[in-house]
Amino acid sequence: MKPLIHLVFLLLCYLFSSICLASVYNLPAKNSKIIGEPVSHKVIKGDYFQALAEKYNVGFLAMLAANPGVDPFLPAIDKSIVIPKQMLLPYGKREGIVINLAELRLYYYPEGEKLVYVFPVGIGRQGLATPHLTSTIGDKRKDPVWRPTAEMRKRYFVEHGREMAKEVAAGPNNPFGKYALRIGTSEYLLHGTNKRFGIGMRASSGCIRMYADDIEWLYNNIPVGTPIRILEQPIKMSYEQDGKKIEVHSPLTPDSQTETKLVMTDAVRSFVGEDKVLFETVSRLLDKAEGVVVSLK
Repeated sequence: MKPLIHLVFLLLCYLFSSICLASVYNLPAKNSKIIGEPVSHKVIKGDYFQALAEKYNVGFLAMLAANPGVDPFLPAIDKSIVIPKQMLLPYGKREGIVINLAELRLYYYPEGEKLVYVFPVGIGRQGLATPHLTSTIGDKRKDPVWRPTAEMRKRYFVEHGREMAKEVAAGPNNPFGKYALRIGTSEYLLHGTNKRFGIGMRASSGCIRMYADDIEWLYNNIPVGTPIRILEQPIKMSYEQDGKKIEVHSPLTPDSQTETKLVMTDAVRSFVGEDKVLFETVSRLLDKAEGVVVSLK
């Protein structure tokens, strides 16, 4: 897109935020990581977290973490709900696609532009983890055919007692949805889904799931050869002009464990400093991650 088109796009997103799904932000300076502003939503009759997650284009687990103690299915009328639209960029080069598994988000940095697009994603569940990797987008497919692996078919037979189809053509029963982007030459894809629930969750067989509108946008805007990095950064920290910022997400539980907890590393201790109040604040976040940007003042 040209700069003028981006400007119009940003204006339309601002004016029609209730229907515009894409989350696009201006890139901060190189010495800054923060993007977005705090967003809240006052609950009205009929609201529930999955619907709000889709409306604001955020993940379901992100909504849960940001609103501890709130019933995700029947939040109280007039309750102010935190919408996690402010964040710190992951550490590393601002290039191509970056997927941070811990926060269940995909970042896309268009080449030559001072913008970043952010999308919620679903990733591999325990036992079928999405791998950490550095690669490129190797192929793009519209109306992809789904061919489950031999391991998936074996697991399905054990769980359901019947054979799984060896091939599913494009259509409403296809788990890939309408678009798919292959990571390198691997079996891992960024793809849509025929089930909206699961975006922003650890629920797939290892691939990266996205909302239909989001994967369609990526398909139309990201060229083959785009760099992609998949990493895991549960703790992000930044020195900003108005003070220190930290964003903590629950770490992924390895396949061989039942629970993983964050610890106060030397890097975090150095960032927090000697202030006991800040130390207690960060200790609380490490114990119960909220996935939102917290100011340490």
